[in-house]
Amino acid sequence: MTRPNPASRPLNGLRVVEISSFVASPLCGLTLAQLGAEVIRIDPLGGAADIDRWPLTETGESIYWTGLNRGKRSVALDLRGEAGQEIVRRLVTAPGHGGGILVTNAGGRRWMSHDTLAAARADVITLELLGRHDGRPAVDYTVNAALGFPQITGPLDHAGVVNHVLPAWDVAAGLHAALAVIAAVHRRAATGAGARIVLPLEDVALATAGALGYLTEVQVNGSGRTGTGNSVYGTYGTDFTTADGARFMVVALTTRHFRDLTAVTGTEQPVTALESALGADFGRESDRYEHRDVLTALFARWFRAHDADEVARALAATSVLHERYRTFEQTVRSGDLEANPLFSPLTQPRIGEYLAAAEPASFDGSHLRTGPAATLGADGRAVLREVLSMDDDEITALAEAGVLGG
Repeated sequence: MTRPNPASRPLNGLRVVEISSFVASPLCGLTLAQLGAEVIRIDPLGGAADIDRWPLTETGESIYWTGLNRGKRSVALDLRGEAGQEIVRRLVTAPGHGGGILVTNAGGRRWMSHDTLAAARADVITLELLGRHDGRPAVDYTVNAALGFPQITGPLDHAGVVNHVLPAWDVAAGLHAALAVIAAVHRRAATGAGARIVLPLEDVALATAGALGYLTEVQVNGSGRTGTGNSVYGTYGTDFTTADGARFMVVALTTRHFRDLTAVTGTEQPVTALESALGADFGRESDRYEHRDVLTALFARWFRAHDADEVARALAATSVLHERYRTFEQTVRSGDLEANPLFSPLTQPRIGEYLAAAEPASFDGSHLRTGPAATLGADGRAVLREVLSMDDDEITALAEAGVLGG
């Protein structure tokens, strides 16, 4: 597999300073690093709050932390004292066309505020990730609780709320943050202007829910949608159980999909009779959705009469969108990772070797990859030497004074 020359990466020459923890902000930095930016993550001495976040190896190393910090340079500083804070300011505002960028979810500190940094470099770009739009703290799970999704997630016979295990708003916020940084860099290149970007996690969730209609339909129609269990809202899609207890997710978005589903399940005649009796037109998504329960009852008989392998082979010969439910263990052991050029072996110190994903978008036929995550503070001396032109005596003095870790 060919790998892109670092100089050909889209963001080659860009330097980003990241002071962050948890998901959204580190994901922003990871995305920028995969695209070729030099990302310098700065942590307090001993690491930020996410340094030991689960999952862990048997020896207590954070698989999570190393996964989100691949390809970044690591600097550990005493951020409580003026000396460490001054180094942060100098790293952010160091001269150079590609520098002058700070990404953080640790905002609210005057010493690294946009105004403070802009006084040293007028074209500085700062991106601050907030919890709520008014500055109050929030995390993905509290934002989600206040939005409404847990109320309509889960089995229809479940009376309580169901949280989603995927931190979707953190992920979306991290990607929005990376996009915002690149937009600001583009504007700066054209106009010379810096940018103060504020991105609340709450607003990412609200904007997404609005764009998908969840909030708009309440405003227009006067009420919101109710839960649909595992059925796909507005079209035909649901899960089925096979004779040997496997489960498949099946989706028929189009008329062709639906026609093939009735053919493979041998239900053409009863479905046609049902359509006539109901005065429905199953060529329309809305009718397939409205009568989903009775359709599912017809299709389910075929699934219950066949084992998983038979179902998989039969569905594979059709246009029906489908997939068998798997665990993470089954996904890893399936061989799919090895067969996908997105993945390649990565040796991560303290963790081991595993298949790591690159940037999902390929450029000119190649995926953009990073190296492993650095040990906390491992790049401090090199960064101070290269970016701030400090000599070894200055750097040693900072280390001996407890300002520079690693």
